[in-house]
Parts: sequence; structure tokens; C-alpha cells
Amino acid sequence: MKEYFKRLWNAIWDSTNIDEKAAEALKEAKARIAEMKKELADVKKAAKNVVEQSKDVVDAAKGKKRRGKKPYKKNNKTKTNNKTKK
Repeated sequence: MKEYFKRLWNAIWDSTNIDEKAAEALKEAKARIAEMKKELADVKKAAKNVVEQSKDVVDAAKGKKRRGKKPYKKNNKTKTNNKTKK
């Protein structure tokens, strides 16, 4: 009788796909965690950039000159040798 219930239990367990679903869910969770780690690294990098930029704003409020890349000037006139007056 005991052996019958063991075989019945094993047959029922084999007929379900609970373990396959659990393995698939675990695999999906690991993939999502890996993507979250990548995104958090990007957020950390962006936050660090924001902190650096905010320091520049504080310096500008104090009256210091602008650091870094200079702004683009729209009215850049190029000088050529044939239009200069002597």
C-alpha cells in the first residue's frame, strides 16, 4: 500500500510542470536582476554627473568663470587673407 502511494505521488508530480515553471521563473528573475544592475550603474553615473554640474552652478553664483567646454557662438566670422584691408 505504501509503495502504491509513492508511485501515485511520483506519477502526479511527474505529470505537473510546477518544477519547470519554477525553474523558468528563477531564470527570468535572474535576467531581470542583471538588467536592473546595469540600469543602476547608468543611474549612478548620471547622478555623479548631476553632482558635478550642480557644483558649477554654485561656482557661477559666487561669480567664478565658466569651466569646461565653451558655448557655441553663432556669429563666428572666418577671416580670410583676401578680404583684409591694409
